[in-house]
Amino acid sequence: MGDARVPRGLPAGVTRVTVVTGGTTPERNVAFAGAAQVVAALREAGYTVTVVDTASGEMSPTAEARYLAPTVGTHPPSLEELRALAASELGATLVEIPVVRDADLVLPVLHGRQGEGGELQALLDSAGITYVGSGVLGSALAMDKDIAKRLFRAAGVPTPDWATWPAGPTEVAGLGLPLVVKPVKAGSTVGLTVVRLLDDVEAAIATAHEYDDEVMFEAYLDGPEYTVGILADRALAVGEIIPRHEIFDYECKYTPGMTEEIFPARISDERAARLQALALAVHRSLKLRDFSRVDFRMGADGTAHCLEANTLPGLTATSLLPQSAAAAGIGFTELCDTICRLALARSGPRNKVQP
Repeated sequence: MGDARVPRGLPAGVTRVTVVTGGTTPERNVAFAGAAQVVAALREAGYTVTVVDTASGEMSPTAEARYLAPTVGTHPPSLEELRALAASELGATLVEIPVVRDADLVLPVLHGRQGEGGELQALLDSAGITYVGSGVLGSALAMDKDIAKRLFRAAGVPTPDWATWPAGPTEVAGLGLPLVVKPVKAGSTVGLTVVRLLDDVEAAIATAHEYDDEVMFEAYLDGPEYTVGILADRALAVGEIIPRHEIFDYECKYTPGMTEEIFPARISDERAARLQALALAVHRSLKLRDFSRVDFRMGADGTAHCLEANTLPGLTATSLLPQSAAAAGIGFTELCDTICRLALARSGPRNKVQP
């Protein structure tokens, strides 16, 4: 990679990585798909890897073979399925599982508020367990899209105009149509609706409320969409996203052939450098660490607007961050190994294994 900020050697005795995945959010299948390929890559790199599902505990080889599927499907699990899984959610007892408690490193492949909102990070911090990715504060800031957008603007990064529910008719109408209505704290565009008539706003609010108690109204931009991966405080290649649908929704994200993803993007060097600089500014303004992915959409005047930052972006070999890394010369196994090294460099191995 040629980046001196990436540690070059693992401390002696570091082999035990526990991948925490699954969960009880609508992105459960996304997490399993990423874990399937992360686990294979880390084992190829020489780590001893154990997998834990936060809804069922340590996974046996048989369970891994059953659940860690590389494909996601076109729709998230139903809310009924997720409510049933939530009854067995491990919660704070996660850190009492020996393979979590005694791991040299925990690597969360877990999406949505459960994995990216800061609660998991706080739990691991309280138990003194080293983990990959952003800490409590960065995770919480990025997950709350309302707060994140305020920090984007404070850092000089454009973002689409927005308002949060409840908002008056004048305030909502001022954002124009079409209008994006979405949960404040959710991922993979679940609960998101593009509204073309003000009469449809109430139904869109109800949809968003199924996934979060806070709802955001956001001005819709119809320009090209771009994404930039960040690794070790370095901006990677810019990618262009061309979905078949109006927005880069759940089906387009996870169904082969539904989106054209071009890395590096077919844009000028000047525009690419601008997007990389903005992405790095977002990563730093939210106090993120190790890696992230920052998404943009262009306005009618050609200005790049930041939509959001992802603190635990998808980690299948064909996800956007790995494609951004690959275009910068970093293969998937190297990417997974590097994010582990970055985390281990903060505190080193846990050499004393408890009985």
